[in-house]
Order: sequence, then structure tokens, then C-alpha cells
Amino acid sequence: MSDGVPGQLIRSAGGAVTGYRRGITIVTADEVAGRRILRVVGLVRGNAVRARNVGVDIVAGLRNLVGGEIVEYTKLLAEAREQAIDRMAAQALTLDANAIVGMRFTTSMVMGGAAELLAYGTGVILAPR
Repeated sequence: MSDGVPGQLIRSAGGAVTGYRRGITIVTADEVAGRRILRVVGLVRGNAVRARNVGVDIVAGLRNLVGGEIVEYTKLLAEAREQAIDRMAAQALTLDANAIVGMRFTTSMVMGGAAELLAYGTGVILAPR
């Protein structure tokens, strides 16, 4: 497994997203190469709810006419993902986990113009093999 910079997500050779947040290893896989799971501490999660704003909606409407990526919404969702990951990592720390395996994202509409992004996974304590 590659060493990572705190707060930076990394993609492994196998395609799984790996990362380090607040000293916690985060992977989308069910295990971490070269490490074994000593104990499962439980479900950990973090969420962020973001709402669109009128200015972004106007720009997005114009982009919709000519086509192309709506950069403002891409940025909004990227910020929500990062915040959800940070909150999930913080919860894992409170449970004394040093890693999160099986990390996933889900989204849902909360109300018109607002969406929740949820990051969740299994908090574990890892040890070398």
C-alpha cells in the first residue's frame, strides 16, 4: 500500500480508493493489503447537506443551454464529499478505530434544491500481518 499525505485520497493499483484522514486509513475494499483486522468497532458515518444557490442555478441554466460540465455543481458536490469523509473519520476516531474499510457514498434529496451526501463504512482496528 502506498503512503499517503494526510487528507489526500489515493487510488490503489487495483482501483480501490485509499486515503488517509486524521491518521485513519480509508479504503473502499473490505481489507487493507499487508494488514489484518484485529477488531471491528462498528459502523461509522458522516454526512453533509448542501443546497444550491440562485447564482449557481442561473449559471447552470445557461450552461445547460450550450452543454458541458456544470463546474459549480461539481465543486459543490466535491466539497460535500470531503466534508462527509472528514466527519466519518472523526466518528471513527471517537471509537478508537485506526481504519475504515468498505467505505461508500450515497446521496438523497432532502428537499427541493438540497441534497445529503453520506459517507459510511466499517471502523476497524488494523495490525500488521
